[in-house]
Amino acid sequence: MRLAVLACLLAMGALFGSAPVASAGTRVVVKTRTYDITGTTGLALMGAMDRKGPKHGFMTHAIAQTGYTVDWDLDAGQDNGVCRLRSANGTLNLFYTFPRVASTTPPALQKRWARFFAGVRAHEETHGRLAREMMRATERSITGLSIADDRSCYKTRREAQRRIHATYAAYEAKQIAFDASEHRDGGHVEHLVTALVRP
Repeated sequence: MRLAVLACLLAMGALFGSAPVASAGTRVVVKTRTYDITGTTGLALMGAMDRKGPKHGFMTHAIAQTGYTVDWDLDAGQDNGVCRLRSANGTLNLFYTFPRVASTTPPALQKRWARFFAGVRAHEETHGRLAREMMRATERSITGLSIADDRSCYKTRREAQRRIHATYAAYEAKQIAFDASEHRDGGHVEHLVTALVRP
């Protein structure tokens, strides 16, 4: 059996709707999806997740997944040749995908599943926390930005985009490092799976 993974995806894209939540000057939209699995043993549940979980790469499936898209609305204007960023409104669209047991399971397996799922949720919510931190760091990096001799505001907008992308890159590195730690041999994910499959 392949060891399924927990995953995080970053994308720049269109907005999708759900309940907005205020977060340090940015808007956070959270949506949770589930997919059903069945089985009466931990091994059977793992097999179902391996078959039905969200796509991770070309051939594999993840246990669960965190994805997000980001959109910034930047308003800049100039006065006497000095361009200032007047406002920066960011939207983080954060979505989680989790497995849901849709069959009757023995009481002992229910307990193991509850512990397993709590660990999976904590992992994905850490990805979400890092994404929220990224938005706050981005906002700090561009707030108050102004550039002299920029009547068209081209240089100011370009610098704002540079800072936004630099912050994204820094936090994407944090997301990757977190996954590497969690998925290492003998790491947290391996312990979660082993505890579910072999009581």
